[in-house]
Amino acid sequence: MSEEKARQQAMRFQSTDAIIEVLQAALHAGAGGFMCTTHDTIEKIADDVRARPDMWKGFTFYPGMPYAHKYANAVTELGYFDALRKFLPKEGLVDTVLRGSKAVLGKDIESMMTLLVDAEMKMFEGLETPVIFLQNVVTDLVQGLGFVDAFRIFSEHCRKRYNAEAGFITMNVPKLLPMLHEAGVENPIVCANVNKLAFRMSGGIEGYREAVKRHPARMIAMSVLASGGISPREAIEWVVNEPYVSSILFGASSRANIENTVALIREYDGARAAVAA
Repeated sequence: MSEEKARQQAMRFQSTDAIIEVLQAALHAGAGGFMCTTHDTIEKIADDVRARPDMWKGFTFYPGMPYAHKYANAVTELGYFDALRKFLPKEGLVDTVLRGSKAVLGKDIESMMTLLVDAEMKMFEGLETPVIFLQNVVTDLVQGLGFVDAFRIFSEHCRKRYNAEAGFITMNVPKLLPMLHEAGVENPIVCANVNKLAFRMSGGIEGYREAVKRHPARMIAMSVLASGGISPREAIEWVVNEPYVSSILFGASSRANIENTVALIREYDGARAAVAA
């Protein structure tokens, strides 16, 4: 909600060391999962994880794609051919190019989608990525177009090529879950805004509850603070007690913030477990 704060953080995290420091704090606090775009800086983090595996034991990347700005910037700086060579997987380059040609010439959407996923995943080679997320800009565009098959294609490719599950980030859970069911993606992993103020929850709180009852999903709650509209304690107490929420995704930039948030989640999750028992 603050442009000045955003600017300060952008300057601070130009340093890879500053990012590693925060991620290490998260790992030691018990939050070892890191959802990220495929920004060029993440490639440097991935290199560090490969180079020092003992230091990163228990740490897991959860890539989210596509990162559109990356492609636009690369074409501007490198030109089309060098940009293509930069992003495509090293192995099977001919096959990848042929798949791309087939997609362009034959309007083969499946080939084009898998080509783009492989380009995005190149930087995570050799690392565990148990869930690969489709960013909401694409998930919700596909919803609007009614192209159900795209969800099946993405899910199957993640499983077959990367031994990973597909995850879907969305701003419209009630519309997405029936489409995933139609696509054959059962009990999907879905990340969406879930908060006490129903901030950016299309269909509202009751709409989410009803949707998950009809089509069960493993829900990851994000924006639980409603962009700063709720205090952390109040926000986390509420979201932990939403029965369909399996995990919480939160943004943080300091060790204290991470440790406090993890402590609150454990406190209220423990209280919920005690009540259930």
